[in-house]
Amino acid sequence: MISVQDGQERILAEITAPVPLEIVPIVHALGRVLGEDVRAPFDVPPADNSAVDGYAVSSADIPPKILATLAVIADLPAGAVFDGTVSAGNAIRIMTGAPMPRGADTVYPQEIVEREGDVVRIGPLEKGVNVRARGEDVQAGTVVIESGTCLRPQEIGLIASLGIWQVAVHGRPRVALLSTGDEVVEPGTPRAPGQIYDANRFALRGSIEQCGGEVIDLGIIPDLRDELRARLSEASRMADVVITSGGVSVGDYDLVKEVLGELGGIDFWQVKMQPGRPLAAGRIGPAQFFGLPGNPVASMLAFLLFVRPALWKLAGRRRLHAETFEATTVEPLRKKSGRREYKRGILAYRDGRWEVRTTGPQGSGILSSMVAGNCLIVLDEARGDVAAGEAVMVEPL
Repeated sequence: MISVQDGQERILAEITAPVPLEIVPIVHALGRVLGEDVRAPFDVPPADNSAVDGYAVSSADIPPKILATLAVIADLPAGAVFDGTVSAGNAIRIMTGAPMPRGADTVYPQEIVEREGDVVRIGPLEKGVNVRARGEDVQAGTVVIESGTCLRPQEIGLIASLGIWQVAVHGRPRVALLSTGDEVVEPGTPRAPGQIYDANRFALRGSIEQCGGEVIDLGIIPDLRDELRARLSEASRMADVVITSGGVSVGDYDLVKEVLGELGGIDFWQVKMQPGRPLAAGRIGPAQFFGLPGNPVASMLAFLLFVRPALWKLAGRRRLHAETFEATTVEPLRKKSGRREYKRGILAYRDGRWEVRTTGPQGSGILSSMVAGNCLIVLDEARGDVAAGEAVMVEPL
């Protein structure tokens, strides 16, 4: 068996390049990974503009103590430009976002002035306030979003603000997904005694799509060597990654490892972790292969730890692992040293600190524990039992 970190590093070392780029409109770019830096073609904002609705004046007209009276010579809505100059003793009614007129460098909010007809009374105010400077947000030529960024709504909004309507993104990694075993059947069909419904394939499908992959669903493969071999061979020709669920343990009918040895190669198939120890990682032809455990919690955990980083690297992301941070456990945790353990936890902020407790029974077949939990409690290999009140690492789900 190898450690979790060693397994992750060996898998990622096999991926030498992300999938190719494609051009997509920004309306279809949400969740995609940027393939090229985005540079600003101009300053944002492109000119000094008003940050409030109010009155644009020259700071030379700001009274030091008493009120002063200025003549309002024009109204300037957002999107319009004032062609003249604000001379001494004058002010312009200005709306938020409107370019500052020549001669004006300060804006009085409308709430702090008195206006009667075409006259406005103003008091003391700091020079230059309520003005957004040209280039204050973004300066022309600078990189505003780096390649490898997964695009969120805020990145897409920033791209649109630069007048860019399409971007180069990495294609979605294609993932062929199948379940193995005579004991699993499709939801919505009759279930014979001894059979279970195939939860893993649907949980994994959602996990793949959630981290940016494109799913090729190949259904359930029975425990027949020739059919399994044919379907895996077919899968490797149509996908960047092939994922199976079940069939990687040591039972007489766990055929995946044997067939994989004939079609490609296994890099490793046991990891020092709980749950999720049986994990086959290798290649089938040009495709990366992952044989995940049959137990549903172990299957999802193995996906998060080993498959997700691989898909993120294929998709061109810079950051490949989820962030972790410290929390205090409010209950004792049983732990065997020598392996890394992942417990499903419930994380909450109380009395100025993050606290965590388990969801209850931690069996690898208890899928409801993944539903009840909002984090994983990560206990490293060297650690033994943990007492209540000790610090542990948590990874939010």
